[in-house]
Amino acid sequence: MQKKFLKNLAFLLVLNLLVKPFWILGIDRQVFNVVGTEDYGFYFTVLNFSMLFTVLLDLGINSFNNRNIAQNNKLLTKHLAGIGTLKILLGILYAVVVLSTGYLIGYRGRQIELLVIVAFNQIIWSFVLYLRTNISGLLLFTLDSVLSVMDRLLMIIFVGVLLWSGIFKGKFTIEWFVFSQTAAYLITFSVALTAVLYHAGKLKFNWNPAFYILILKKSFPFALLALLMSFYNRIDPVLIERLLPAGQGDYQSGIYSAAFRLLDAGQNFAALFAVLLLPMFAKMIKERQNIEDLLNLSFSLIITASLIIAAVSMFFSEKLMLLMYKPYPGESQLDFNMRILESAAVFRVLMFSFVAISINYIFGTLLTANNSLKLLNYIALGGMIINIVVNVALIPQYKAYGSSFASLSSQALTGGLNMLVAYKIFKIKPNWSMWGRIAGVFLLTAVTSWFMNNYSGMSLSISLTFSVMVGIIFALTLRLINIKEVLQILKSKE
Repeated sequence: MQKKFLKNLAFLLVLNLLVKPFWILGIDRQVFNVVGTEDYGFYFTVLNFSMLFTVLLDLGINSFNNRNIAQNNKLLTKHLAGIGTLKILLGILYAVVVLSTGYLIGYRGRQIELLVIVAFNQIIWSFVLYLRTNISGLLLFTLDSVLSVMDRLLMIIFVGVLLWSGIFKGKFTIEWFVFSQTAAYLITFSVALTAVLYHAGKLKFNWNPAFYILILKKSFPFALLALLMSFYNRIDPVLIERLLPAGQGDYQSGIYSAAFRLLDAGQNFAALFAVLLLPMFAKMIKERQNIEDLLNLSFSLIITASLIIAAVSMFFSEKLMLLMYKPYPGESQLDFNMRILESAAVFRVLMFSFVAISINYIFGTLLTANNSLKLLNYIALGGMIINIVVNVALIPQYKAYGSSFASLSSQALTGGLNMLVAYKIFKIKPNWSMWGRIAGVFLLTAVTSWFMNNYSGMSLSISLTFSVMVGIIFALTLRLINIKEVLQILKSKE
């Protein structure tokens, strides 16, 4: 199973490295620069508001289904039609709830219009994610990997044409961006549906309330977990916009989104581990295989990468923000410098959140595969409470910067507790030697980054590359990344 994990992780990483960096730095960043901080902040707030309710589109079905299909492939044909019908009903429920709630909290005019489009996109994307749980549950990781980047690849084409071709007249607006997403999601959905039908046979929708109730009962703990996690993962920009005066709220949400962009990129790569590990852990637990080797391998890879990134980001934050963003037409140099400084401060904090998020993707996934949903829900509830309390306390005075600490607090709490609970359930003894080496890699990378940023006199690209390479060399030297072990696993039989 370690060999399957490494091979498919490598394929996933290559695909995502080919597509997502260009999407984030070339397309999404350019959209931010073209439409401006306030307009992008307006979109970012509406998007995150819509995501608070996406649990209604899923109600835990995706995690439940992924785990079940991995443990029993025959359930695909049995459950596909029934769950498909249920997903349609949930899509209608989601649309009603999200639009009604938006109206009740004061969304009007352009806000409600954009919310309609974004909500439709969320519904289509929820179907894509459900179809992908069937594909990954069958351990068809190559196909799932292609689907994981298809929407972004299509968005690169669509938005790239709108931004740079000159075919379409008029100023690029955030609505053009959202409609491009709609088209990309619909095409990806069509491809995913075709692939699933190929393996499952003819899809015939049916009305079976007893089946729906059974599935919802079994998936309810997953749904509660998704709801709690969506709050502490996505509520930050919504609270920024709501707790600050009109105008300032959208602007500060834009500041937060500018810093969040690279964290989101990191999360996308960390999520690849969870995509692979959930069905693998579920299958291994069912067959009573030892999960410790796979757990240690995946954890050492992700924690090393996330800490190197956090250490480098701590010292190069302002230069990275300057590289990514440019002054708007009419924006004074002073205002631009202040915007960059604010985003850089938020970015430094958020990239330490990335370390905790990475821990969550490993140990939270293991606990999900083990069906330890009650414990996961208690932990997520604690994370949500901490996030809201810290946000409410800090946003009025510290704005987006205060909200970044709310993210760090909630992610650190949930990541630490997930790790402790997993160690206890699976009777795993902490590897203090490994933790010492992890701390060593972080400190050595941080010192190198500090020196390269302040005293090297080299260009940003050279300084960044050197700092990251030093971190990787330290990790190899200290055997956090053991090349010999990886090669042995790859040469071994399945």
